Amino acid sequence: MLQQTPVDRVLPAWTTWLKRWPAPSDLAASSPGEAITAWGRLGYPRRALRLHAAAERIAIEHADLVPADDAALRALPGVGEYTSGAVRAFAYGQRALALDTNVRRVIARHDLGQEFPTPSITRAEVEYADSIQPAGAGPASAWMAAIMELGALVCTARRPACEECPVSGTCRWLALGKPPGERPRRQAGYAGSDRQARGAILAVLRQAGAPVSQRRVDLAWPEARQRARALDSLVADGLVAPASRGRWQLPT
Repeated sequence: MLQQTPVDRVLPAWTTWLKRWPAPSDLAASSPGEAITAWGRLGYPRRALRLHAAAERIAIEHADLVPADDAALRALPGVGEYTSGAVRAFAYGQRALALDTNVRRVIARHDLGQEFPTPSITRAEVEYADSIQPAGAGPASAWMAAIMELGALVCTARRPACEECPVSGTCRWLALGKPPGERPRRQAGYAGSDRQARGAILAVLRQAGAPVSQRRVDLAWPEARQRARALDSLVADGLVAPASRGRWQLPT
């Protein structure tokens, strides 16, 4: 849920989710459509499908317990290097890296004197982060949590609170006078986008809780070509399925 989504948006959904599905097997017993509905407006709804598919695998292959091994985690749907590192560092207290945007920004500023990291993470960047992470599991896990929080709350992208930073005395970027860097490209606007069209169609299906007619889908988004493109992409992603008589539904 926290992939590309702020904590304040995730917390309400996460709390409701765990009350309904406290164990992977509970989620696996529900349909993918129910997971999409519960996902609500968190965005990137394919994550809900992947989480549901991962829950099925965990329930069957790992005795209903999220694995702590990197290879086992990465074998789950939707789990890559970052998510595996986050689970191992924060859930299991292991020495593992979870290099999100906030962590990368802190390292770029404090260690390299650059306002922003490169647009895409590099293997050299991963190797450098590994070299500065403490060796022991406990200290490494604490370091990972601390640097992530530092980037999220203090060393922010737009208004870094350098006067409150506990490591400002050793920050290379601050010592250099905060030289400006190239800001990361912002994602294309949401209003009027295909993402908004997809969200509008999914909202109709979530609210209905049953197959809906093509007419109801048509009413969800006014522009016909964009609506058709959005619907086609939802079907291709497995988020929407055709029902009988020209109706549409969430996957069952």
